[in-house]
Amino acid sequence: VQLQAYGGGLVQAGDSLSLSCATGEPTFSSYHLGWFRQAPGKEREFVAAIRRGSSGILYADSVKGRFAISRDNAKRTVFLQMNNLQAEDTAVYYCAADRTVILSNMRNVFAYKNWGQGTQVTVSS
Repeated sequence: VQLQAYGGGLVQAGDSLSLSCATGEPTFSSYHLGWFRQAPGKEREFVAAIRRGSSGILYADSVKGRFAISRDNAKRTVFLQMNNLQAEDTAVYYCAADRTVILSNMRNVFAYKNWGQGTQVTVSS
């Protein structure tokens, strides 16, 4: 499945930003979805994930309470609402999709077969 992430930009600390990741894949609703990020010189890390029926949602501790993941299957889009952004949130954000990843493995970057191209988020302090 091809994923297109967009919505990144340059914001100030404390601001909000909303990322979207869309696809033309007609079976979008059958995919579990995740958001990951990669800062310069660091490994790609888990941010948030949502099960295909929205029955399970996970967040990294570093974003819990500030970020919210959601999906709209009719629009074939997954969203990441990011509030109270901080400098340490600066990274390239990637969306990912997989049909078979189990809940306990959704934080694992290697569990997803399909990736978007990434969108840059820069937070100035």
